[in-house]
Amino acid sequence: MFNFLHSFTPDPVLIMVGPLTIYWYGLFIVSGILAATLISFKLANKYNIKKDTIIDLAFWLIIAGLIGTRIYHVLLELPFYLDNPIDIFKVWQGGLAIHGGIIAGLVTIWWFSWKQNINFWLLTAIIAPGVALAQAIGRWGNYFNQEIYGVPTSLPWGIPIEFVNRVPEFFNYEFFHPTFLYESIGSFLIFLILLFLHKILLKPKLPTTYYLLPTKIIVAVYLALYSLLRFSLEFIRTDQTPVVLGLRFPQIVSLVIIIIIISYFSFIFIKNKRNQASLAKK
Repeated sequence: MFNFLHSFTPDPVLIMVGPLTIYWYGLFIVSGILAATLISFKLANKYNIKKDTIIDLAFWLIIAGLIGTRIYHVLLELPFYLDNPIDIFKVWQGGLAIHGGIIAGLVTIWWFSWKQNINFWLLTAIIAPGVALAQAIGRWGNYFNQEIYGVPTSLPWGIPIEFVNRVPEFFNYEFFHPTFLYESIGSFLIFLILLFLHKILLKPKLPTTYYLLPTKIIVAVYLALYSLLRFSLEFIRTDQTPVVLGLRFPQIVSLVIIIIIISYFSFIFIKNKRNQASLAKK
């Protein structure tokens, strides 16, 4: 595999039939969505949630996710898109920022759970493993688009980037870190961890109140692990993004997510300790 990555230069086009062009990027995005939906079906059945409910939720999540990821990406590279507004709609060329999808997805699940009278945390915990798997699959679309690569490297798994796709400061280098692969592997490991947590923390078809804390833990683990993964990889990514206090903007967002998670669970821990102390005095 290392030799393949080191010697193969991918083409973004999968197939062309007359005026119809199918891109690898689109194939991996659709494959990720399908895989996420199938995983969500199996988990939903475990908790006695109907398949139709997941289908309805998936419909809204796909729409919100695509819009959220694209808007977030456009905002990160706003100067370019102000000069090239038509490129905003060229999604097949890449440019879907996952943090935007996470935000849009959480808002959509909150709205859907309120509308359907289903516990928000349970629905989010059901969706989370599939999202991690979709990320693992979807990142391969970045590989075929020759985007989201890292700084130059001499490692045997460094990937060649064509001149037209290289950032100016590294124009004279040929091989670069495959950050898409690092994130794909990391996301797949997160997927496996989340499935394991579903197995050990949640029992099937119990009252919803039982699921409250375990589902919060699963959601928090997904957000925290992905944020740590993304924070780490940003040190070697070369794509343009705003820099604040020496950190790339996705790193700032990742840190904010981690701080919110730590603060929330610290609050729950302190609150439970106070309640236990209060009960002990009675």
